[in-house]
Amino acid sequence: MFDYLIQGFGVALTPLNLSLALIGATLGTFFGALPGIGPINGIAILMPLAYTLGLPAESALILLTGIYTGAEYGGRMSSILLNVPGDAGAVMTTLDGHPLARRGLAGPALGLSAVASFVGATLSILGLTLFAPLLSKVAVMFGPSEFFALMVFAFASMAVMMGHDPLKTGIATVLGVMIAMIGVDSSTGIMRYTFGQPALFDGIDFVVLIIGLFAVSEILLMLEQAVRSGDSDMPKLGRIFIRLKEVMACRATILRSGVIGFVIGTLPGTGGSVASAVAYTTEKRISDREGTFGKGDMRGLAAPEAANNASAVSSFIPLLTLGIPGSGTTAVLLGALMLYNITPGPLMFTQHPEVAGGVIASLYIGNIVLLALNLPLAGVFARVLTIPSWVLVPFVALLAFVGVYQLHSDPMAIYIMLAVGVFGYVLRKFGFSLAPVILGYVLGGLAETNLRRALAMSGGSPDVLWSSGISLGLYAAAIALLVAPWLLSRFIDDRRVGQADTG
Repeated sequence: MFDYLIQGFGVALTPLNLSLALIGATLGTFFGALPGIGPINGIAILMPLAYTLGLPAESALILLTGIYTGAEYGGRMSSILLNVPGDAGAVMTTLDGHPLARRGLAGPALGLSAVASFVGATLSILGLTLFAPLLSKVAVMFGPSEFFALMVFAFASMAVMMGHDPLKTGIATVLGVMIAMIGVDSSTGIMRYTFGQPALFDGIDFVVLIIGLFAVSEILLMLEQAVRSGDSDMPKLGRIFIRLKEVMACRATILRSGVIGFVIGTLPGTGGSVASAVAYTTEKRISDREGTFGKGDMRGLAAPEAANNASAVSSFIPLLTLGIPGSGTTAVLLGALMLYNITPGPLMFTQHPEVAGGVIASLYIGNIVLLALNLPLAGVFARVLTIPSWVLVPFVALLAFVGVYQLHSDPMAIYIMLAVGVFGYVLRKFGFSLAPVILGYVLGGLAETNLRRALAMSGGSPDVLWSSGISLGLYAAAIALLVAPWLLSRFIDDRRVGQADTG
């Protein structure tokens, strides 16, 4: 791997490829900051252009990789500033990122996001360089039953989020799972929750759901606030840059979450949404002694940011070593490789070392470029909060409508988005968090798909679900997550009673 890396730096540091890495990182940041665009659409837009311009395979992949990693950075801007996540991995960022912005700490929040993303991605790039062949063998051991057990563990991790109002969080999660079931059942052909409407036969697209729940509901809340108090209740800009002591206070969080994101990202099909959710809930269990998570805690922002970017990088491991895309975005990159008649897998490092090494080296370069680009500009981006509502509301609405229409070119998608937005507005008015809805949608869909596959492979026998050591280990970890807080509270109460009796 070190030989490939040295050769890769020789490829990535040429003037053309260095320029393409910079262009890709900049464009990716822009694509990620626009809700509904994201890395998948950014790569899909530029992939044919790169091929048409006659770029070599390694140069095209460096450009597209820069877009991917840049979009992971850019998606956090709308999450923190507007409470509108750019993709599923950014949902957890809104929980503490936007409250920080409302308190006048938008600049430090964006700065911490850049640092956490950089450290998480760097840890993952080092892991990619050192452990790619070993982890690719572990990833192959995960079948449908193991992935279903992983989803059960992820749902158990969400129990940590049910601190203040378990009933509302549970209801929101169930609503997300129900939304994931809308459409034609792929196995039986039965219509589920469609009410006979052809527009719902294919289900509710994730982009439509996330823009409706977050962007449209946020627009309605901003309009309500503008009617009540005008712009007098706008958040103050406050401090611009992150302090070193604030970063150091989150160092353990960033390292833990980076490792979690790296490991989860190597599993094909999981993605940043699972990694950020597990990292956030794990960190909340470890660090949230004062009950500040969800109210603007720096650690609650650092955890999902480090995990999500680490997961984005480690998703290249199954792609490059096995030819299996680790996420939706790497699936598009797989298409780019096949466009150049390159088959990813174990032989790629010997048949096309310039491509494999160039991509890995460009991850190092692009990560440094993105930190240098995003950290100094945090104060500039934070000034979005000072824009008056009569300008900001139409701008966010325009992004929402354009983001949905450019994906579907169907007015019905816009109507569904508006209906989902009103639904999200009602949920928020009744005190429901929207994050469990999105996580229920993502995890519920993955759990159902893998459950169906596992049962199909076993002829309907449920024994397949606990037939492997990996599955049993994940179920045991899920049970431990649910039972440990109760046991700990009982132990603390018993100690207090014993101390009282002794006194």
